[in-house]
Amino acid sequence: MRKKTELALVVQYGCNDEQLPSRPQVRRWVRAAQEHPFRVTIRFVEAEEGQTLNRDYRGKDYATNVLSFTYETEPVVIGDLVICLPVVLREAADQDKPVAAHMAHLIVHGMLHLQGYDHETGKRDASRMENKEREILARFGIPDPYR
Repeated sequence: MRKKTELALVVQYGCNDEQLPSRPQVRRWVRAAQEHPFRVTIRFVEAEEGQTLNRDYRGKDYATNVLSFTYETEPVVIGDLVICLPVVLREAADQDKPVAAHMAHLIVHGMLHLQGYDHETGKRDASRMENKEREILARFGIPDPYR
């Protein structure tokens, strides 16, 4: 039987910026949101790659902050997260948040999606997911991202 703490994490940097989190920081955020054994790749991308993926897989022709792709859920969650750095930087500035706090939120948010959490199926599900995000982020001293 696999333990919930099993984690195979690959971090890919398809862009370069001093504000990108380190691999150890990404691992801490991933671990905090992990409820199941996991194999996950997190890729940081520029706007063009983010837009292409969002268009090709979601039919939306713009770059978005985070995309999640779940391939399997049993016995191990297998998936990818794609984080679009220019969108994250713009949103952090617009919301007057530290980039690292916003990045942590998006990684936690994406990890929860990979594990079946959904904020688009109704208020109850959205509330459950948002409360889980708040709880996880508070462990890092990150304030409520929904305020």
